[in-house]
Amino acid sequence: MRGELLTINGVEFKRGTSATIDLPTGKLYTHTPMSMPVHVIRGKRPGPSLFVSAAIHGDEINGVEIIRRLLKRSSLKRLRGTLIAVPIVNVHGLINHSRYLPDRRDLNRSFPGTVKGSLAARLAHLFMEEIVAQSTHGIDLHTGAIHRSNLPQIRANLDDEETEKLARAFQVPVLISSNLRDGSLREAAASYGIPMLLYEAGEALRFDEVSIRAGVNGIINVMRMLDMLPPSRSKTKKHIDPVVARSSFWVRAPDSGILRAMVPLGARVKKGTLLGVVADPFGEQEIQIASTFNGIVIGRTNLPLVNEGEALYHIARFEDIEEIEATVDDFQEEHSPDLMSSPHAESPIT
Repeated sequence: MRGELLTINGVEFKRGTSATIDLPTGKLYTHTPMSMPVHVIRGKRPGPSLFVSAAIHGDEINGVEIIRRLLKRSSLKRLRGTLIAVPIVNVHGLINHSRYLPDRRDLNRSFPGTVKGSLAARLAHLFMEEIVAQSTHGIDLHTGAIHRSNLPQIRANLDDEETEKLARAFQVPVLISSNLRDGSLREAAASYGIPMLLYEAGEALRFDEVSIRAGVNGIINVMRMLDMLPPSRSKTKKHIDPVVARSSFWVRAPDSGILRAMVPLGARVKKGTLLGVVADPFGEQEIQIASTFNGIVIGRTNLPLVNEGEALYHIARFEDIEEIEATVDDFQEEHSPDLMSSPHAESPIT
């Protein structure tokens, strides 16, 4: 828990208050000022301080919508502790529909940053000093890269007991035990002793309703586990028992051509399962692509035009694939929009 007073960019937040502030992030070469929006909600009662961030990669917009819906939840009126929501970390990238900053640096390989380094290093340093340093826990929202979709999944250091509890509370079908990457926000947060989850779901530059709903519900589940929110009153909600994958692998294109994908995201595959066929435009040469292990498809390309060596299918390895298949089916059913409702309908506000 943090102290009675919370200060971000010189603005003091007492318990029982909320506000949106802007963290200055420099200027464009047009002299236009840039800032990172931050919304802070402090409950009247003490508790953990959770940061939720999105768009560290500027083209990963699912998380922006997740945070927007999260902040509309009426249950936040009963919040204990503090919620720090940062829907757009990489504002430059979002404006340009780009994963990267204008200098082509990856912000999620630039932490913890420095005050006098590159633009990415300065932005990372600002986020660490003003957001992460004020927090006890964190959730960072991501999607697949452009033209690639990810099955909703949590990546975290599952060897840490507290982090594993958060990951299981999120309620997605697949947990990936993932090592900390140099320069990542997860690595930098770990150096501060902050348990953190990385939520991966959907595709860059696209909204995916199942991924968004699962993200909102997952954050709420974690907040309930941390006693930041009261328990759910729902009696019908299914409990998802996630399965842990200790390894995963990419199946890559053996040659350049046009891909006919045959296996959807979330599908169960066995060793030897036909995933797709890569052919030349005339169909004179066709190469079959098969899985080399048992598992579940947790990521795949959506672009049929592929070059030799490109990643096509991301498969998490499981030996008991029937168990994980059932878990994925339950998850999809739980978060799929009602067929009779608008495709833009939001999760119920509770």
